[in-house]
Amino acid sequence: MASRLLRTDPDFAALFMRLALGLVFFPHGAQKVLGLFGGYGANATIQYFTKMGLPPWVTVLVMAAEFGGSILLILGFLTRIAAFGIGCVMAGALIMVHAKVGFFMNWAGTQKGEGFEYHILALGLAVALIFAGGGAFSVDGAIAGNRMSTASPEV
Repeated sequence: MASRLLRTDPDFAALFMRLALGLVFFPHGAQKVLGLFGGYGANATIQYFTKMGLPPWVTVLVMAAEFGGSILLILGFLTRIAAFGIGCVMAGALIMVHAKVGFFMNWAGTQKGEGFEYHILALGLAVALIFAGGGAFSVDGAIAGNRMSTASPEV
């Protein structure tokens, strides 16, 4: 089971996907958990999400997925689990908050709230990583015994 979870090809596309998703989600998670980047920290986040109708344990899972998951993605460790967590957060945010606003983000400041186009992109990256794994230079690949191949592909 563990080898199937960690198995990945030394693929550079997966490397770029996991770094993009991890680097975008790190500040969001750090806002919620640590109060960095203009965030309010864990207690305020739990209180805010509770007012939205989410139980505290769900908020803790959201914070773990965004903060812990982003770090795991950057390292390429347990990539599939981290991507699944972030994917669940994005699906939940899309359905619960952003679907009613519409597709487009609020670039002009003329609509109430943000649309869900960003969430579709993040969800797409998460699903791709669930299938691909951590790719090149990942802890997953190192544990699974992957080596960067220098041989040219067969034509």
